Amino acid sequence: MPAPTGDVECTYCGSDLARYDPVFVEETVDGERVPAGGFCNYACLSAHIDESELTFGDACEWSPDG
Repeated sequence: MPAPTGDVECTYCGSDLARYDPVFVEETVDGERVPAGGFCNYACLSAHIDESELTFGDACEWSPDG
């Protein structure tokens, strides 16, 4: 992902990412990697994950028995 220039804001808190060493994340949509957000730091990323409940219902292991 390109480095932020001026008007790029943190997905979580809205701070100007040009002032930080930001963390950028991507997701896969129809087999293509697309930007999913930019964050000031890992704290903002973690807070975004928690508040958006992005890990709810996910599991590291799966079993057909449930």
